[in-house]
Amino acid sequence: MSRPFRPLPASFYRREAEVVARELLGCYLVRRIPGGSGGERLVLRLVETEAYLGAPDRASHAWDGRRTERNASLYLPGGHAYVYFIYGMHFCLNAVTGPAGVGSAVLLRAGEPLEGLEAMAALRRWTKPARPGDLAGGPGKLCQALAIDRALDGVRLDRRAAGELAITEGEPAAPEEIAAGPRIGVDYAGEAAAWPLRFSLRGNRHVSRPWPA
Repeated sequence: MSRPFRPLPASFYRREAEVVARELLGCYLVRRIPGGSGGERLVLRLVETEAYLGAPDRASHAWDGRRTERNASLYLPGGHAYVYFIYGMHFCLNAVTGPAGVGSAVLLRAGEPLEGLEAMAALRRWTKPARPGDLAGGPGKLCQALAIDRALDGVRLDRRAAGELAITEGEPAAPEEIAAGPRIGVDYAGEAAAWPLRFSLRGNRHVSRPWPA
């Protein structure tokens, strides 16, 4: 890809999580893997996100204002990464939103591979051609494909550095291209489980399953 990668400014994230989640669709998630002559660049186009609203949201790690060592990065100012480990096997990447202390964030659920596909397949331990969604169609797959783990927890997403992450301008999605529905795997969250805070690009086969209606 020859186009320049301009990281989204911190001000982009200092808004409500639902707004940021919608506007992240179509943006590029850029990761440079250390090594060689400057490392290898991996790029995903974000095709699915979920908003988590902080203390009022029972599905959020910040529900009721809870603070732990694990979720400390969630309370940083918008524009930082919040990476957590789940089920003893997967990492998940979130973009923190709002001002410091709010605890809201956007989970990056799926991306469409654009650059560095062979490296992503190796990181995913794939030995055969992947179908759409196999490489980064889910939050755990996305992190594995980009070698994201807790070492990147708390990094700033509004600037690029060797071995780190950035979210950049990409291909904005029009409102009519966006599907909204309940979030995945939050049945424990009472009425919050039904809130339509999962956003995805309609018809894109890199979206995680179950696909939106």
